[in-house]
Amino acid sequence: MAAKRKSLYSEWREFGGWELREGVLCRASELEALLEERVDRHPDNQRVQVLAQRAFSELHEARQAVSHSAHPWFKTGSHLTVAQIHLDTAHNLFLRLSEPDEVIPMMPGLRAFVQAKLPPSDPRRIKVEIIDKAAAKTGNLESADLESILDAVGVARQAGIGEAVQIRSFVNITGWVTFILVVAAVVVALLGVVQEDAVPLCFTPTQGLGHREHDVVCPIRMSGPVPKKDINNALAKTTSPGDYLVVEIVGLVAAGIAAATSLRKIRGTSTPYNVPVVLAALKLPTGALTAVLGLLLMRGGFVPGLSALDSSAQIIAWSIIFGYSQQLFTRLVDDQARALAGEVDAAHAAPSSPPTSPQAGPAAPQAADSG
Repeated sequence: MAAKRKSLYSEWREFGGWELREGVLCRASELEALLEERVDRHPDNQRVQVLAQRAFSELHEARQAVSHSAHPWFKTGSHLTVAQIHLDTAHNLFLRLSEPDEVIPMMPGLRAFVQAKLPPSDPRRIKVEIIDKAAAKTGNLESADLESILDAVGVARQAGIGEAVQIRSFVNITGWVTFILVVAAVVVALLGVVQEDAVPLCFTPTQGLGHREHDVVCPIRMSGPVPKKDINNALAKTTSPGDYLVVEIVGLVAAGIAAATSLRKIRGTSTPYNVPVVLAALKLPTGALTAVLGLLLMRGGFVPGLSALDSSAQIIAWSIIFGYSQQLFTRLVDDQARALAGEVDAAHAAPSSPPTSPQAGPAAPQAADSG
């Protein structure tokens, strides 16, 4: 029973997508069957036996990278990327075990994969496109051309790994920034509780003839009118330990609404890294802090004509606006995330060829960041 609970717990801790993990395992099984067929075809060929043995070893490493038994307590998207690296190596060895005429049916998938990962000006991509057109016309593929194809595919795989590492680095950096902002928001709220009258989030609109009297308006309480000379004492009595906390909560809720609204632009991700989640998490503490900072700017007269709010309701309303306005800052982060995920940057798209799946053939490679 304990073993079963441990297994269930390890599955719950599978941070990488379950579908991507199963895709790695199924792809490994497919390559293993193809390699066994190659070995059985050439039982006396030492080169085939050596390369196949190495490929089997790489497939084993790929399975271990996503295995619950090998990593029972903590698995992240990095495990899926590592598994894909081993899977790509096994596939490359499989291609080296193939005869040139056996690679011709795989060319559409190989070409599409190279086009997806290498820029149009890359000489290796150009070479593969030329070889593919020539092979389609003649039905033949030279050994030297096969080496050029394998070199281009290897470089394309490295580019895919680099993209996966970039996305992982982006997620990690965004996560740390979110954690720091959360700590900052908590510290600000605690300082507001301990020293509620040090930097009050209160406004003092004028009242009466000659503007000799002022109301004191704070996020929670109001008082007045009081003479100008007694404003400091009135502020000390009107402020509440919960002023900063209330403003931050309102800003956080507004930021949460902004995060929910931004979901309409998110298509999800095929990578094992939860980019949309960290982007949504970043908005929450940012909204809490922008609500506080916005009110402080208004209290300091930074916004002409809005330096003296008349009621607690107005303060809360402006907290909502400032909390939602965090979208102006985090929008740049959203754009960067979409560019890294390939939703914006189309620099590597083939200009004259329709997009083709890299799995067009039975042994076509997969991108390193797609699991």
